[in-house]
Amino acid sequence: MKKFQAQPGFVVQAYRFALDPNASQEHALRSHCGAARAAYNWAVGWVGASWWQRRAEESYGIAEEDLTEWRPWSLPALRKAFNEAKHTDPRFAAWWEENSKEAYSTGLANAAAAFDNYAKSKRGQREGKRVGVPPFKSKRKARPSCRFTTGTIRVERDGRHVTLPRLGTLRTHEPTAGLLTRVQAGTARIPSATVRHERGRWFVSFQAEVKRDLVRVARPDAAVGIDLGVKILAVMADSTGEIRTVANPGHYDAARKQLRRASRTVSRRRGPDRRTGQKPSRRWEKADAARNKVHHRVANVREDALHKLTTAVAAEYGTIVVEDLNVAGMLRNRRLARRIADAGLGEIRHQLDYKTSRRHATRLVIANRWYPSSKTCSGCGEVKAKLPLHIRTYECDACHLVIDRDDNAALNLAALAAACVTGTGVAGDQDTVPAVPKPRGADQKTRTTRPAARRRRGGQVAQPCRTSGKQKRETVLKPKPLTLW
Repeated sequence: MKKFQAQPGFVVQAYRFALDPNASQEHALRSHCGAARAAYNWAVGWVGASWWQRRAEESYGIAEEDLTEWRPWSLPALRKAFNEAKHTDPRFAAWWEENSKEAYSTGLANAAAAFDNYAKSKRGQREGKRVGVPPFKSKRKARPSCRFTTGTIRVERDGRHVTLPRLGTLRTHEPTAGLLTRVQAGTARIPSATVRHERGRWFVSFQAEVKRDLVRVARPDAAVGIDLGVKILAVMADSTGEIRTVANPGHYDAARKQLRRASRTVSRRRGPDRRTGQKPSRRWEKADAARNKVHHRVANVREDALHKLTTAVAAEYGTIVVEDLNVAGMLRNRRLARRIADAGLGEIRHQLDYKTSRRHATRLVIANRWYPSSKTCSGCGEVKAKLPLHIRTYECDACHLVIDRDDNAALNLAALAAACVTGTGVAGDQDTVPAVPKPRGADQKTRTTRPAARRRRGGQVAQPCRTSGKQKRETVLKPKPLTLW
């Protein structure tokens, strides 16, 4: 299926509003989201049944041409098969008419996309981590969600209600004037809407095709380098030499006392137990809701602070340089994982990416992951061989410059804007970065899998080299042939 493409001069933007549904409307919302999950599980089981059948027939020695045919997983094929099965399948026959057809289309579309991602990943045509066979969605863990693409989808004129297919008119917790004004002026069109339950609330997100004029930034000729960290969230150094810092608010750390108290209350109540079938008490549910409320507030405050930071930066500078951080790898550090996750380093780059391109059409430069921004002297360009993390002050051996480590990295990133490789958007490529000595023989490869010593199944077990004294252990991994299937 073709992806939605906005018209020239238009951008696709989401407008999300919190809902205040009554009891019957909330029941209908959960029913639609449950129908989407049921349709997804049906599609996964329907396609997977042919795979298991073929595997069983192969074990019986049946010839290839006589095996059961593969069942297609394209969205039209899944829709056709589901429309035939919903009348006779006991899982759907009694209640499928209670929900909109869009609920079932949502689950089938998600299943088709999951199988496509699996096939592309298996063929090596998909970037990122390896994607496995689509699993079934659990009723307890899956986040309720449903998408509407046809029917009555509109924002009411009073600015406090929205109308969705089969759900009717629902009241919003906040005014919808921002989207309503554009729709009435003819500068926005709503092709779809998605309802979702997260952080203890129901939300509706309208996918709007909006005519948006680019806004000129305050300093189009200035470039800024942003060095992200844990203690100091962002150190910003512009091309004029000015350095500004943004402290890490530590939203989670500020709420740990409340969370500790709320968690202690939950632990004293009679909670659920799947092994014995014990159901939670009303007091446990009330205490759990109070604890979740603290978590939700921490997430909301963090999101608000990151949006304010990235919006201010994107509206001021014409060129922004950020690092390509391996956040997933940084989270493996058990001593810093909580603070790194609380800072939201990956979300900062994501927000800068779309805010610079859609709102201001400014340039976002992604520095190479292995660019030595902290080891390079911002005064003379000398590169240190080693600079441990506990050393917070940079001292140059050549020009004797003494400067804060983070300030030095931000200045190097700001200077890197001029060296950006044209057409790629990547600065600090390996062919442009001065060679840095590697006293420990480290290479520039990010390990995407766990060491073999930690794997329990398959592969060759690592053999640690035994050392004496205070020497660290090194792990020797024997190579394993790469297989795609």
